[in-house]
Amino acid sequence: MIHYRIQDQIAILSWNMTSQPMNVLNDESIPAFREALQKAFDDPGVTGIIVTSERNEFVAGADLKMILRLNDKPAADMFAFSMDLQRLFRSIETSGKPTVAAINGTALGGGLEITLACHRRIALRNPKAQLGLPEVTLGLLPGAGGTQRLPRLIGIAAAAPYLLEGKRLSPEEAHAAGIVDELADSPEDLLAKAIAWIKANPAPLQPWDERNKKGAIVGKDHYSVPGGGVQSPKTAPLFMGGAAQVMQKTHGNYPAPLAILSCVYEGLSINIDRALAVESRHFVKVAQSAVAKNLIGTLFFGQNEANKGASRPTGIPVTDIRKVGILGAGMMGSGIAYVSALAGIQVVLKDVSAEVAEKGKAYSAGLLEKAIQRGKSTREKADATLSLIHATGNYDDLKDCDLIIEAVFENRELKAEVTRAAEPLLRDGGVFSSNTSTLPITGLAEAAVHPDRFIGLHFFSPVDKMQLVEIILGKQTSDTALALAMDYVRKIRKTPIVVNDSWGFYTSRCFCSYTDEGIRLLREGVDPQLIEKAGVLAGMPVGPLAVSDEVALDLIYKIAGQGIKDGALAPDDASFDTASRMVSDGRLGKKAKAGFYEYPEAPAKKYLWPGLADLYPLAAEQPSLEEVKKRLLYRQSLEAQHCFHEGVIRTKLDADLGSILAWGFPAYLGGALSMKDTVGEEAFRAEAIRLAEAYGERFRPV
Repeated sequence: MIHYRIQDQIAILSWNMTSQPMNVLNDESIPAFREALQKAFDDPGVTGIIVTSERNEFVAGADLKMILRLNDKPAADMFAFSMDLQRLFRSIETSGKPTVAAINGTALGGGLEITLACHRRIALRNPKAQLGLPEVTLGLLPGAGGTQRLPRLIGIAAAAPYLLEGKRLSPEEAHAAGIVDELADSPEDLLAKAIAWIKANPAPLQPWDERNKKGAIVGKDHYSVPGGGVQSPKTAPLFMGGAAQVMQKTHGNYPAPLAILSCVYEGLSINIDRALAVESRHFVKVAQSAVAKNLIGTLFFGQNEANKGASRPTGIPVTDIRKVGILGAGMMGSGIAYVSALAGIQVVLKDVSAEVAEKGKAYSAGLLEKAIQRGKSTREKADATLSLIHATGNYDDLKDCDLIIEAVFENRELKAEVTRAAEPLLRDGGVFSSNTSTLPITGLAEAAVHPDRFIGLHFFSPVDKMQLVEIILGKQTSDTALALAMDYVRKIRKTPIVVNDSWGFYTSRCFCSYTDEGIRLLREGVDPQLIEKAGVLAGMPVGPLAVSDEVALDLIYKIAGQGIKDGALAPDDASFDTASRMVSDGRLGKKAKAGFYEYPEAPAKKYLWPGLADLYPLAAEQPSLEEVKKRLLYRQSLEAQHCFHEGVIRTKLDADLGSILAWGFPAYLGGALSMKDTVGEEAFRAEAIRLAEAYGERFRPV
């Protein structure tokens, strides 16, 4: 696990955890690392220590399963664990022997914290390596010295993006930031430089340490932090401004960023030894929060499980998708073409003419050009990716595609027309799919010769940024078709969820409950500013009226109208009625610069349309902010529960991931279904019943 060898009187400790997919800090590796370090400390013949890895990564961080296990124990146990790790890493600094981190690959979280405790950090130039402290993205904070050593090393302001945003860096970027001291060009160069530095620095001290009168290494009581300490005129405003920015971004729903600011402020006011205990106390409080448990459970373990194909049928060989046809070179089709080509798939982008299809291909060219400018790609790679996209107006070019994705307008007749024209061109066993957001797949499959090989692939805009793909099964869709669709989604590095056929499927149906409740509140005379503020403060990306404008009110009108025709919505549907009024007044949403909002020319910002007060006069008595927040959140969660009980969404994991990744349901609640668990099942049910009695049966719990 931790291989130990001596070279030139230097102990080389190499991580190699064969029991885990990656090197991680856990119940096995921590004691092994401690034992190896102690062996080197105690050996008088050892003049220095190199910590490195025999695997592709250095250390990828702490085992989150271990963190979740600790969550079930008393806070005192978790504090003892954190302090034990603090003492272990601190022993590297105070042993009196120079220690170098030879960083051969990714070092994240606890892995980077190991390197920060070393006297020297040398990183291999590795294009796949990432360095960073991403704990905040999982509702945690660095609990092994990260909040104390990093700002002491590079300064408070410089450390903020890595601590508060979880920003990751390449080895070169880490070197430029001052986190890494030196770069190496090969594994041999890495080891040679580490040995040379140890020989040249037999008794180093961390900049925040000193030797006391007895010669022991201790933390300085007065350490000059680069750029200024917490009370310096340059730095002190960062804490006030930083706290305000954090609150503006998180609205208090995520405790970790504020706890990190407190760690830095409190810790950098005292010496490192006392500061580490401050960090551990904050770590325990944050780690044992419901937010951390939800983020770890859904967005780490859950998403990893989905990405590995948890919903893929077993026993069906994996298909290597090599050629994909896309019908329609609009925004969605062009985006799908881009992510497919980026994954190395040959793409046929078909539209009514080659000229129109070329415009769709130009979208990929633009994105690739931006990637070059940002240093994320090279001209050679971009050209190779673009060459995989063949723009055409000819159906015959679709011959022998493994998968064809129809991405034309939401019109049944048009979709049927292109299905009949393109499906025969699939290779034997190929799959035809529709990128539709609401139209039932079973009905669309009626135009196919092989409805068992017809499936829904619902992408989200913009495709290059949105992580989710909703896979929809028609009544006749086979497991073979599902397996191939899953293989494609995984190849383009998206997260798949699988749902059964129904009007609106899962994501569109639940998302519409958010916009619908916002519109209902407006119709009741609730101040639109209160509605929008409540949506954002509840944790949604934007308010329900703003997002309705983004979607387009004429589209909401068409979708709701189709839902009424299909019997999925009541004839007096609130969203249909309001959208009808707005559309008849020419207020189609953001694209028309007129919807629930007015959109003046830049740099002026959008503002709520004053005419809303004429359409829906304000009620004399307004509800509380908390009441509006509850209505918006409970409505979505209850709709997700109905989908689950009706069998539309097949697993709780898919329901939670879909809600967070598709329409931005607050991740701190764990997802639309997990909200009930976060609130407490009994409390949730009681509140839902109260809302049902006050506002209508749509709030009645399942």
